[in-house]
Amino acid sequence: MKPIPAIGFTMRKSIDILSSNPSLAALACLFGMAQPAMAEDAPPVATTEKRSEVAEQTTLTGDWGGPRPKLADGGITVRGDYVSESFTVADGGLRKGTAYTQQVRVGFDLDMERIAGWKGAKFHFTVNDRRGDGISSDFVGNRLPIQEAYGGQYTKLTELTWEQDFAGGAINMRLGYFAMGNDLGGISAGCTFVNAAFCAHPLSMSGDSDWYNYPNARWGAAFRVRARHDLMVRTGVYQVNPALGQEANAFKPFAGHTSGVILPVELEYTPGQRAGDRALPGSYKLGFYYDTADAVRTPGPGTTGERVGFYALASQMLVRESGQRSLGAIGAFTVNPRASAQITRWYTLGLIQTGTFRGRDADTLGLGFVHATLNPRIRATYVDTLDPVGVGIPPSGETAIELSYGVQVNHWLLVRPDIQYIVNPGAFSNRPIKNALALGGQVKMQF
Repeated sequence: MKPIPAIGFTMRKSIDILSSNPSLAALACLFGMAQPAMAEDAPPVATTEKRSEVAEQTTLTGDWGGPRPKLADGGITVRGDYVSESFTVADGGLRKGTAYTQQVRVGFDLDMERIAGWKGAKFHFTVNDRRGDGISSDFVGNRLPIQEAYGGQYTKLTELTWEQDFAGGAINMRLGYFAMGNDLGGISAGCTFVNAAFCAHPLSMSGDSDWYNYPNARWGAAFRVRARHDLMVRTGVYQVNPALGQEANAFKPFAGHTSGVILPVELEYTPGQRAGDRALPGSYKLGFYYDTADAVRTPGPGTTGERVGFYALASQMLVRESGQRSLGAIGAFTVNPRASAQITRWYTLGLIQTGTFRGRDADTLGLGFVHATLNPRIRATYVDTLDPVGVGIPPSGETAIELSYGVQVNHWLLVRPDIQYIVNPGAFSNRPIKNALALGGQVKMQF
């Protein structure tokens, strides 16, 4: 049997990346040492028990022989994870090809109450590393990234924050250097999918303002107030500083200068979250943000300060089955003004089944649809500049349809085969690109 091209490419690309990055090579060795050996004969009882213990671990590296839980008891939590996404363009797009990208994230959290007696205080530190190629940027040419983990392919500081609880946790404050999207505008269930349009924020937010999501960080202050058990209010002040998005400033959080701030307000209603509630669990968010930094007027010339956005996000369990098995839905809608936006409307709808076949209660099956509407002013400019002979009117936007199946191999390993179909991939670049079919998958590990 011939090897599958995408798998062969992934292996070769992984070797190339690891050989050029000693820190990732060391991590790969660690992964390798943790894997059980293969043998034709039945393993001894002790080996079987050991494998069972490994399967029950919540992380690949376990408790490190004892030190890890001791550190946690003392207030020090060390965390890390790995994700890779490999896709092949099977049809359409700019050209056929395969791309692999990966992300490694490491960091630690300090519970300052346990360490120093400072009640309700925590310190967070995170570094992110991305490597590889983009299937959307290099092979399809579309706006909605097929790989969520692609973008900013270098090592960078992504979090350096102090978190403080007040009033028994009813009020929370986070100060420091971090991603605005860590606290606002997200649908966590959207990461059942791989496309960045689903996981985990509508791209109209970051595409139409200086809103920024992980792994991009800026200075800011975030506030969260629990008005009651099922009602949360989030707000904050976040720096606008384009220089911090440059690779040269990956570990220079004080580079550049502040050109404005983003002021968001988000209200979240979460019914059915408490034990005994009759309502099925859900999350409903309404948000608004205002960006004080000037932007180029769409389609120009000049600048405008009309940088605002409105969004409505929802996730809702529709059917509750036995155990953790359930059927749920997600949805999103955003509105941005024509004066400065690239995407004026955003629509998301998805269905997620948790628990699929017999004995696969933690597996997920997701079917999602997302559409981004191109600003009519930009579209009109395209029409005005096109040769009127033999040239069709540009499409009104781009659509992504995704089908994914998440195999929860154990507590720390997830493998997700994935299919995506991109409709009108050239809408945002004004290029005649054929609809694209991308086949691939995602691997996630907690170590």
